[in-house]
Amino acid sequence: MHDFFQKIFSETPAKISKLSGGDINDVYEVIVPRGEYVVKVNDDEKFPGMLAYEAIGLSTLAMSMSVATPKVYECGGIDGKQFLVLEKIWTLDSVDKTWVQFGRDLAKMHQTSSENFGFESDNYIGSLVQKNELKKTWTEFLITQRLQPMLELAVNQGDVNYVEAKIFDSLFSKLEKLIPQEKPALLHGDLWSGNFLVGPAEEAVLIDPAVYYGHREMDLAMMHLFGGFSPKLFDAYHEIYPLENGWKDRVELNQLYPLLVHVNLFGRSYWDRVKKIVEGYL
Repeated sequence: MHDFFQKIFSETPAKISKLSGGDINDVYEVIVPRGEYVVKVNDDEKFPGMLAYEAIGLSTLAMSMSVATPKVYECGGIDGKQFLVLEKIWTLDSVDKTWVQFGRDLAKMHQTSSENFGFESDNYIGSLVQKNELKKTWTEFLITQRLQPMLELAVNQGDVNYVEAKIFDSLFSKLEKLIPQEKPALLHGDLWSGNFLVGPAEEAVLIDPAVYYGHREMDLAMMHLFGGFSPKLFDAYHEIYPLENGWKDRVELNQLYPLLVHVNLFGRSYWDRVKKIVEGYL
């Protein structure tokens, strides 16, 4: 890899260290005379455009002037591999002010809007393609770009049979009444605690986005799926941008998409939870 990084930086690396946690991409800390960087590397043939889409997502979040993200320095391809050069974030442990400020920043990010639900291009959630075709209504987007594609993939992979999947037909007919209408909100799209860092000023820093404009309850539901976020964050969020009444009753409904993603990535063990949630809204 030494020659590979020398081509990227046009400098001889003083040190290359592989970092843990890269399930899809290989992640390295690279030290060159001009500074220290994090570099993500992947096979362009296996996951075409993945890191370019990540760069677009990070830049989109940064342009909202709300949440902190690593700076994107370069994105490109060499020798059949794609790479993304990012700012190295020196991390700390969270403190109360981290959570309060992050709640306010997240509310500001969600107030960043667009004319349609969706995004300028498809991208990835984990290793799966995430469809982002623009739609005028959230219900249409949720069905056609989120739930149906993941459900069809689960059936095609054999994790769920066709008859079982039909339970979603009844849910789809109810969604418009279940979910309050809101303007499209800029979402991180994969906001679990593993994509949250604490930077050197004790600020929240978001990484690995799956950005699109959607219903903001999707980000909040994802944050509740595996936990790891302080209640102080949500209190601060509500002070800036209160959620619609009954949002807690919709948390599981908004977790169906990430749970279907998990069915496709990790197998049928997640299907029972999906089925139970759907039945609860019928």
